[in-house]
Amino acid sequence: MTRTTQTTKIKMMTLTGLFSALIFVFTAYIHVPTGAGYTHAGDGLIYLAASMLPLPYAIAAGVIGAGLADGLSGFAVWIPATIIIKAITALFFTNKSEKIITKRNLLAIIPSLILCIVGYSLYEGIVITKSLSAAAIIAAFIQTPAYTVQVAASSVLYIVVGTALDKVGFKKKFVL
Repeated sequence: MTRTTQTTKIKMMTLTGLFSALIFVFTAYIHVPTGAGYTHAGDGLIYLAASMLPLPYAIAAGVIGAGLADGLSGFAVWIPATIIIKAITALFFTNKSEKIITKRNLLAIIPSLILCIVGYSLYEGIVITKSLSAAAIIAAFIQTPAYTVQVAASSVLYIVVGTALDKVGFKKKFVL
């Protein structure tokens, strides 16, 4: 392994750790409790990680940060859903541009919203209730407004921070 390759890997692991910590804090400590858990803006940092880091690192940051937040906030029952949903969320974004905020990354917010609503609602309706009834699944979808607020708050955080980082050329200086 060349020195440049080693340096790049260390840089990516460091940024992954930083993103994991930020995702954890914004999810575990800056949140609003809801009937089925809590709503937060931590996903915005997952969007940022996925727009800046290579995919395996972005997935790791999202899974570690959000999974720890669930586990250490008293919502450990949600960890399996969180791991799957946050890993898939990272797939919607790309780090292939010199910019964080791109048309593709902005459009990625739409499937992220759908995945959040459908993924967590199905998990609640099937796994949490330990049944496969239409009533349980329908009842779980009552959390849709909370999930929508979560993605909206995350999107605002992502766009504001991503735009600021793009203005100073952060990605060119520190990530690419």
